[in-house]
Amino acid sequence: MSEIRFPLPDVGEGLTEAEIVQWKVAPGDRVVLDQVFVEIETAKSLVELPSAYEGVVAELLVDEGTTVDVGTPILVIQTDASSGISTEADAPVQPETATGAAPVAAAATPAAAAPAADEGGAVLVGHGASGPARSRRRRHDVTDGPHAHLAAPPAPPTPAAAPAVPAAQPETAPARAVEPQLPVIAKPPIRKLAKDLGVDLSRVTGTGPIGDITRDDVIREATQASVFRNIQTPELPADRETRIPVKGVRKAIAGAMVQSAFSAPHVSVFVDVDATRTMEYVKRLKTSPDFAGVKVSPLLMMAKAIIWAVRRNPTVNAQWTDDEIIVKHYVNLGIAAATPRGLIVPNVKNAQDMSMVELATALEQLTLTAREGKTSPAEMQGGTITITNIGVFGMDTGTPILNPGEVGIVALGTIKQRPWVVDGEVRPRFVTTIGGSFDHRVVDGDVISRFVADVASIIEEPALLLD
Repeated sequence: MSEIRFPLPDVGEGLTEAEIVQWKVAPGDRVVLDQVFVEIETAKSLVELPSAYEGVVAELLVDEGTTVDVGTPILVIQTDASSGISTEADAPVQPETATGAAPVAAAATPAAAAPAADEGGAVLVGHGASGPARSRRRRHDVTDGPHAHLAAPPAPPTPAAAPAVPAAQPETAPARAVEPQLPVIAKPPIRKLAKDLGVDLSRVTGTGPIGDITRDDVIREATQASVFRNIQTPELPADRETRIPVKGVRKAIAGAMVQSAFSAPHVSVFVDVDATRTMEYVKRLKTSPDFAGVKVSPLLMMAKAIIWAVRRNPTVNAQWTDDEIIVKHYVNLGIAAATPRGLIVPNVKNAQDMSMVELATALEQLTLTAREGKTSPAEMQGGTITITNIGVFGMDTGTPILNPGEVGIVALGTIKQRPWVVDGEVRPRFVTTIGGSFDHRVVDGDVISRFVADVASIIEEPALLLD
């Protein structure tokens, strides 16, 4: 028997510590090569660690919620499967796990197919790590079943009892057939989002092109449910204070904001914009076959507007150093995302080369990944300019702080109907406020003003993008 003490690895970017967020395995579980066994949080994001060994988990050395240094042992794995932890019944399971070939007896048993289906389903929703561990325990039970059947021929009396069950069900069978009238059609990320928000997908009416449930459908259902939950004012907690440790993402956010606020002289400008044509354009895109299954929102138009305005005012897409100003001729567009663990800013790489559909897809994936806490450190590196969409929180405008290393950040406020003068008449129009903060060491007031005005012009008239 050989024991290996697995140390917390260096996940890169100079990070020296991480918090154990959630163990995906328990003592006694068998792990295979590259199976995710723990979820950790660094100062950048949540990271899933894969196992570099095969064997049986002997001991978890660190509790969940504990922060440890890189190199600290966190797990003990016994690499000898014949140790006392493994049982004889495990032997038929190992060939299936290692080679994908199931034992003949198990393959002949319909119940043996259930674990494989579970395992595949787990991978679809992003939980491939925990799925195999659970499915192996199920296989252990199923394997026992076929062997017991082969060793005990008197098993045939079991089917004799089967007719009694159907005989009792004719009256209820039609009722069951009526209930599932339409299947729930939703992509795995949408199902995951619904689970996180506590939304029952069977209650949601899909508005997708084939009746599938979209992200907007799930959020709408969650919002409606929250309205009813928030009718009553919640009671104050029994404790007079709540103390939240400053660590992980929150600690990194604090350091970055202090560094940015007190090193770059910020200047902010704002402009009100008639966004009616943008709202009409977004509505048309949503019904376009080219955008079927892709989320389309005013944020997409804002992203396109910024990319367009950067070409006309390149110095807003730059970086300040003490020796030089580095103007970037590519746009890694950062999107400030509020997550349960704090604010992060992943970015869409080379957004300037993307079509409208490609950019919409990238923004949707970036947002879903951030909300699931799966954003990697690489996805947050190398940003050149950022959007913060405070309008989703009902805010008209704000003065955002620059993402460190960048010289511009643009804020999109809420879009709502307001009285607006059109051709000398007051009409209801969809109006928003666009604001931005800039590093005055790099960008002068005239460039700032032209850039924000260019962004506003696209929101006012999206047809300018055809130039």
